[in-house]
Amino acid sequence: MTQTTNIFLISLIFHFFTHGTSMLNLTLPGQHPDPESVAIQVHRKVNVSMGRREMLTISNKDFSTSCLTGNPIDDCWKCDTDWANNRQRLADCAIGFGQDAKGGKGGKFYIVTDSSDNDPVNPKPGTLRYAVIQNEPLWIVFPCNMMIKLSQELIFNSFKTIDGRGADVHIVGGGCITLQYISNVIIHNIHVHHCHPSGNTNVRSSPEHYGYRTLSDGDGISIFGSRDIWIDHCTLSRCKDGLIDAVMGSTAITISNNHFSHHNEVMLLGHSDHYKPDSAMQVTIAFNHFGEQLVQRMPRCRLGYIHVVNNDFTRWEMYAIGGSGGPTINSQGNRYTAPEDVDAKQVTKRLDSGDGEWTSWNWRSEGDVMVNGAFFVDSGGDSEGNFEKAYSIDPKAVDRISVLTMSAGVLGVARDNNLGMWTRAPNGGGDYSISYSGGPEEYTDDMSHSTMLLTYSPTLTLVSIFVALFCLLYHHVSL
Repeated sequence: MTQTTNIFLISLIFHFFTHGTSMLNLTLPGQHPDPESVAIQVHRKVNVSMGRREMLTISNKDFSTSCLTGNPIDDCWKCDTDWANNRQRLADCAIGFGQDAKGGKGGKFYIVTDSSDNDPVNPKPGTLRYAVIQNEPLWIVFPCNMMIKLSQELIFNSFKTIDGRGADVHIVGGGCITLQYISNVIIHNIHVHHCHPSGNTNVRSSPEHYGYRTLSDGDGISIFGSRDIWIDHCTLSRCKDGLIDAVMGSTAITISNNHFSHHNEVMLLGHSDHYKPDSAMQVTIAFNHFGEQLVQRMPRCRLGYIHVVNNDFTRWEMYAIGGSGGPTINSQGNRYTAPEDVDAKQVTKRLDSGDGEWTSWNWRSEGDVMVNGAFFVDSGGDSEGNFEKAYSIDPKAVDRISVLTMSAGVLGVARDNNLGMWTRAPNGGGDYSISYSGGPEEYTDDMSHSTMLLTYSPTLTLVSIFVALFCLLYHHVSL
């Protein structure tokens, strides 16, 4: 409620003082006072992890490649051989602006035993919806492969972790994931796809409250007025609107190790060019693979500070990084592979602005690898001092980018999401949208198989026996 009040007051101030707003120094809960230091910290952690990998590769040929990845996030928890019994260690592994996201750390383990979602107002115990609305911190895990077909938006409460490691978990359907006016959420190792608009009905957001929701956009993950959010090792594709959108004063966000594919408008950061609370937005986008059949918005930024670091971009159709409203974009150590279209080689696109306006925007490329004619248009020549510290970091070579992004997406299963209900279709003059085909081939969890085993700590042994029996019964009934 505090963050909601702060955002409202800031918006009210700007409503009455529409002139001279640049004199105001905006801050939001979770906003870091020195974003450049956060960018430098990311590079230092990568350098340490890569250095350890290179050293042990030479000294010990039998080292575990699953542990020494060079990726500081993965090494943080994978190097614990008993990680499955120490799952909450993951909460200490984030980097960048979302590094303080603790999710459900310190809370109880909640095991999802029911994949149904039949009642958004009174969800059944055992369902995912019942877990995410609770007031207490929860670490949510899955005992077996599961497809959760949502009837309405899945509205989270604060201090929740969805931990899909060890199972193949797919979230599809109405509205998908909504993080609204909350904090401290970790979403890890989940497929999110085929999300479509839902709403015009009541949906519960806490044990004490449910309310009427108007029609949603159909985003995969919608972050609205929230902070301390970390989305890691997810595979996202084929939603009706954006795959990840962060708006309305959201900040302190890290989007890492994800695999994006088969989508038009991938990621939106910022509500509008004139919504000034978003000038306090700070987002780290690291180690992701922007893969097949993506069109634009990787991301599309409006205001704030966006650090795009060590990602692999593969053949966009319009552009990779776009913006308006004057955001700061710090692009470092990425690989940009341009499409064959000679008119789409530029990585960047300034939207809704003329040259006289965007030339002052602070957009910088350092250590990026340009492939197949890709090029990045810098701007903000008078603001080089803002990037002075970042320039002191050694650029990442091509092989390091490959190593850092090689495991992007859900771990242990195929990166791609099944085609299912949504297909891409032309919509007037080369623009693209996602249209509903309504065919019989809807996705089922039998179409994908996990290669990772889920184990529990001794405190969960009896429960695990129960849920294993449940899963056998669940699959038998489904056949």
